[in-house]
Amino acid sequence: MDADSLFVAGLVLAAISIPAAVTAYSEGRRPVFGVVSMVVSAGMMIYASRLRPGGYALDDIPEVFFGVVARMIP
Repeated sequence: MDADSLFVAGLVLAAISIPAAVTAYSEGRRPVFGVVSMVVSAGMMIYASRLRPGGYALDDIPEVFFGVVARMIP
């Protein structure tokens, strides 16, 4: 898996984990799944940033995201 795909997978996982953590917290349960998935997604994005020379800037994120999505669509 290349760095861009790994970074986008981390972004998607983070987007899923935040509502899961908030929902669990608001229902009085421990947000274990949400917190663990946030840590995993942060690790994926940090590792991808280390793999790519120069890392990722905030301006690069939309281009990277849509580039990976465009590669997935035939």
